[in-house]
Amino acid sequence: MARQRNNDWKDRLGVVYSTSDDFAYEYEQEQQEETLPPAQQRLQVTLDKKKRGGKQVTLISGFVGSEEDLKALAKWLKSKCGVGGSAKQGEIIIQGDFRERVRQLLTDEGYGVK
Repeated sequence: MARQRNNDWKDRLGVVYSTSDDFAYEYEQEQQEETLPPAQQRLQVTLDKKKRGGKQVTLISGFVGSEEDLKALAKWLKSKCGVGGSAKQGEIIIQGDFRERVRQLLTDEGYGVK
């Protein structure tokens, strides 16, 4: 049996009751944020040690754009640095202290870096 739509009541908290037979709740569409061109991006590259068990990570924040573009940039940076990391909530985490290398890579690609 095919499941049509997730019928979770938490998604419809604003609707109390409808007697209409053809009523269909309209879910809010998530806004896809447009990715700014590299020249308009203002990224901050910092070293972070908080809540990481004393390990250092290079943190790139300030990215304005879609999650797909953020993950693509993170993948490119991780491959150029030869280390692991992650990308979520507008931030890229690169394992280790690669501040200078990341700044140089981003500058060469046309990103604005602080």
